[in-house]
Amino acid sequence: MDLVISTVSQGLLWALLAIGVYITFRVLDIADLTVEGSFPLGAAVAAKLLTSGAHPVTAILIACIAGALAGVVTGFLCTKLKIPALLAGILTMIALYSVNLRIMGKANLPLLSQDTIFSITKIPGLDAGLTVLAIGAVIVLLVAVLNYWFFGTELGTAIRATGCNPHMIRANGIDTDIMVVLGLLLSNALVAMSGALVAQSNGFADVGMGVGTIVIGLASVIIGEVLFGTRSFKNCLISVILGSIVYRAVIAIVLQMGMPPNDLKLFTAILVALALSMPLLQARWNKFRREVTR
Repeated sequence: MDLVISTVSQGLLWALLAIGVYITFRVLDIADLTVEGSFPLGAAVAAKLLTSGAHPVTAILIACIAGALAGVVTGFLCTKLKIPALLAGILTMIALYSVNLRIMGKANLPLLSQDTIFSITKIPGLDAGLTVLAIGAVIVLLVAVLNYWFFGTELGTAIRATGCNPHMIRANGIDTDIMVVLGLLLSNALVAMSGALVAQSNGFADVGMGVGTIVIGLASVIIGEVLFGTRSFKNCLISVILGSIVYRAVIAIVLQMGMPPNDLKLFTAILVALALSMPLLQARWNKFRREVTR
């Protein structure tokens, strides 16, 4: 039971990363590698503030602002300097490695003796594991509702239209460069928030904790879409959150089956590749069935 609670809790905390990746990958149609730097940036900022005596909520909010600024830098490189989005994300990610080291002062910053959002919140009748689960659920629900509301507004719709058809949206007099920057800003703010929460949950921030986060985010998005569908934007948000939980459950299962932890990145890459190829495989299978039944 403890394993189930821990798995779902981690899935919820990482779901914020998955939503951020969904915004760039599906909404903006951009492969943004900034997340591999903004995730540990959120953790580093939160950890440094907590060790300096800041309130955990303040640390999370400032971590979000730091992540948003990272997204703005990538957006500036992409839109104003006309650097390809993939390369712009890589440049920001590389720069953030040094920034994160500078913020923490060392490669790893422990939080074992510091108050966190989970330790200061006392919920009657719940132990530490259930407290993380409850707080994670509340935060993810709030973020999902706010995103659903925002992307239903005129500004949010313009961002979605930019990803779908930039030529059409420019013809309507909307600056697509600003929309791209706003999308990257929102995405990396959510990723940094996820990093801040994961660091407080795990009890440390590490400069290397962002390695592979883009693949984890993509795995959550793709698994959620394949299993739970994409009928509407609301359905997509729910699918991404559930996909993050399912991904964590799969990781927990394969670890229980004896897979070496060093092979997890390889397993995740293979899982994402299979999930991405599912539509093609399904189409070919349906074509094969039609030919057989003739």
